[in-house]
Amino acid sequence: MNDPENWTLDVAQAPRLGADPKDIYDSTAINAELAAAAKADSSPAALRAETVRILRAAQTQGREAIARAFAEAPFDAAAMTTSYTYLTDGMVKSVLHVATHSLHPAPPDADPLSVIGVGGYGRGEMAPYSDVDLLFLLPAKITPWASSVIEAMLYILWDLKLKVGHSSRTIRDCVQLAGEDYTIQTALLEHRYVGGDTALAEELDATLKRELFSGSGRDFIEAKLAERDSRHLKQGQRYVVEPNVKEGKGGLRDLQSLFWIAKFIHGVEHSADLVNKGVFRADEYETFKEAENFLWAVRGHLHLLTKRATEQLTFDMQVSVAEAMQYQDSAGRRAVEVFMQAYFRHATAVGDLTRIFLTKLEDMHVKSEPLLERLFRRRPRIKEGYVVVHNRIALKDEAAFLANPLNLLRLFEEALRTGMLIHPDAMRTVKANLHLIDDSVRNDPEAQRIFLDLLLKHGNPERALRRMNELGMLAAFIPEFEPIVAMMQFNMYHSYTVDEHTIQTIANLAMIEKNELEEELPVASSILKRGVNRKVLYIALLLHDIGKGRPEDHSILGAAIVRKVAPRLGLKQDEVETVEWLVRYHLLMSDMAQKRDIADPRTVRDFAKAVQTVKRLDLLCVLTVCDIRGVGPDTWNNWKAVLIRALYRQTERALETGLEDLNRQNRGAEAKKTLRAALPDWPKKALQVETARHYDPYWQGLHVTAHVAFAKLFRDLDEEAINIDLHPDEDRDATRACFVMPDHHGIFSRLTGALALVGANVVDARSYTTKDGYVTDAFWIQDSEGNAYEASKLPRLRQMIEKTLRGEVITRDALKSRDKVKKREKAFRVPTHITFDNDGSEIYTIIEVDTRDRPGLLYDLARTLAGLNVYIANAVIATYGEQVVDTFYVKDMFGLKYYSESKQRTLEKRLREAITDGVARADT
Repeated sequence: MNDPENWTLDVAQAPRLGADPKDIYDSTAINAELAAAAKADSSPAALRAETVRILRAAQTQGREAIARAFAEAPFDAAAMTTSYTYLTDGMVKSVLHVATHSLHPAPPDADPLSVIGVGGYGRGEMAPYSDVDLLFLLPAKITPWASSVIEAMLYILWDLKLKVGHSSRTIRDCVQLAGEDYTIQTALLEHRYVGGDTALAEELDATLKRELFSGSGRDFIEAKLAERDSRHLKQGQRYVVEPNVKEGKGGLRDLQSLFWIAKFIHGVEHSADLVNKGVFRADEYETFKEAENFLWAVRGHLHLLTKRATEQLTFDMQVSVAEAMQYQDSAGRRAVEVFMQAYFRHATAVGDLTRIFLTKLEDMHVKSEPLLERLFRRRPRIKEGYVVVHNRIALKDEAAFLANPLNLLRLFEEALRTGMLIHPDAMRTVKANLHLIDDSVRNDPEAQRIFLDLLLKHGNPERALRRMNELGMLAAFIPEFEPIVAMMQFNMYHSYTVDEHTIQTIANLAMIEKNELEEELPVASSILKRGVNRKVLYIALLLHDIGKGRPEDHSILGAAIVRKVAPRLGLKQDEVETVEWLVRYHLLMSDMAQKRDIADPRTVRDFAKAVQTVKRLDLLCVLTVCDIRGVGPDTWNNWKAVLIRALYRQTERALETGLEDLNRQNRGAEAKKTLRAALPDWPKKALQVETARHYDPYWQGLHVTAHVAFAKLFRDLDEEAINIDLHPDEDRDATRACFVMPDHHGIFSRLTGALALVGANVVDARSYTTKDGYVTDAFWIQDSEGNAYEASKLPRLRQMIEKTLRGEVITRDALKSRDKVKKREKAFRVPTHITFDNDGSEIYTIIEVDTRDRPGLLYDLARTLAGLNVYIANAVIATYGEQVVDTFYVKDMFGLKYYSESKQRTLEKRLREAITDGVARADT
């Protein structure tokens, strides 16, 4: 070995660290301990154990020093990453010395051995639990001595609980293998000498630069771009609510890919050199550094909090990291929401930088099209002022382009008109000149015309809006939009940030207009075919959540914002008023359909009075459908579709023919007539018995298919048995469970308990008593995936329900082990709200319980109400991620509503106690 004493850290050469270098790794003192241990008369095994003991103590001290410094300066990621590298370097050098001087002293003719850091360790950036990737470099094939040294080193490093990735290669191996594998090539791109023979390390460096990293880099770029696309496909978009800090879109790997390519092509050693090379403008480099520092800080805190190499920002970790980074609650928003908005804005900035940089490189290395393909491909003629560069719209003359600020908008219009992408240089120009968009531009009729055409004219407005949003153009043109850019809604219901959700809703509307969802959304599609004010609908969707993130109700605040923004977008006064109404009440139809019994005439009557006209109903229906579908990929389902569709059709009929059509008697007569038609083989007398058995609410509250199921259950009634009909209701993505049994107190709560025990999620429940003393209960249930139960599972489901109803299982005891809240869900704050409504139904008091969802909740609430002699007619369950709204239609034991405030307070108190007790069980 050429450098036997090269085993200490040079403190004078140490990078900027977060703590005193001696607190991180005092190599002089540690190496003295190791030397003393080596002099002791002990076996190699004992020396190895003593080495591990000494280094483990040093490692613990170093980690604690770094963590303390990082806690005091939680955004100083550069100091954190270099500190962990410094600590690791110290341990690797010390282990190398022990292995080569004490455990396996080098023979006189020993070949040199060099230890090289590669990958992230080679780059000198390490999170607390990053891998340590080592290359053991040899001049020729591995010798027995070198093999012993490497083995000894690895065992000691593994005993120190370091996750070591390693390879043993010659310089020729490195060149050959890297030429065949871009992962190896990338790792070697960031190699760094750590210890051992320096001459061999220098030879590796020179050889790699000459033979591996001297070309154009075209193949390397294409490999990195393909790798990036594959990674994004696997991880999802950057706006997913539990992002992967390292691998996700807009994460650290994107920044690293950018630097790898720049390093390959330009040979730079530090990201700051990218400015001198013309890769970045100075302001873009500052954005790069800010994003890099922020993401590394987040990753560092994630590792420290979980004590392992965690990269996923799960909901529970988002709260912990926000706290570690000292974010505070602000203006009606939780600290975690402020933190996550910062995260998504940095992720967006990373996306901008990587797209601009990598797309430009892609342009530089793109193959020219074959001549015939260029001749016969038809392209739209580009407008004056633009040129086409590699099938992208570029600017002919930047100065002329910027002379008229309206051109910043026209660029997006031209991209939509031609269907071409915008060249990265043009995107940089837009981003660097957003200050040109001032009030004079915003109020310019031509600017209004361009923006409305982007929404209404080209058929894919979401493409323009997303690109405008990413470049900051959307917030520049509509400043009121800026607060919701990258704003996360800290819950499990919304899959996207507020701005992305808004764009998703508009994408859904465009798809409906193009008849792409006609089979899935027949009502919304027919509404658009009949014709609506498209301008009003698109602007309403664009602005419907613009009030989010403030202490006020976002619908009320959003409506107030509309009064300022809509006229500026060129809407007439009557259009402004309609958009204002739609934004103010954009949740009304969804709430009515999902939280109220739409079979109750009062529900439809109240909704019809609020909507007033079919024109508004049409607009609100389409907006509601697009809004729900824009929440997340799995939010819209057949259950919601049936509810929205039924509420729309009943309300449309009421508005067109008069509200008197909604009375119970008319609807009951129609339902009985429909049942007779559905049972043509039944004797007339049997039909008379069945139609006379039930009260009016039964006839209006259930579909004829349920009436038929109950009629057959009564026909085959067995007083000693539990009479159940389980039937998949495919139209609603649920299984309908019908029960008939003698009426007795608390039967509804017993049924909810039985269903909870079998793991069924109740989405709707109806309970009716008959004139001859029976109860008919209908539940719509789903499995854990939100689907109807498979037919093959129904017999076992029936068996388990029967077993529970027979009392063979004590429901409350059995549920104790089941109603647990998952760790990642405990971070959510879901305050409990309980309201009483005596106006929403002619017969019942409506109790709405808005609280955290958990298994067994419906049973706890129903059991509590039963214990207070409350009769539950039906229950409507609306779930929004971790939040649930359970709505009960109830009467007291005398058949009266709960008007008394004292009785309401008693009910609320007991319901809250049931919720609190259940939460305590779930958290244990």
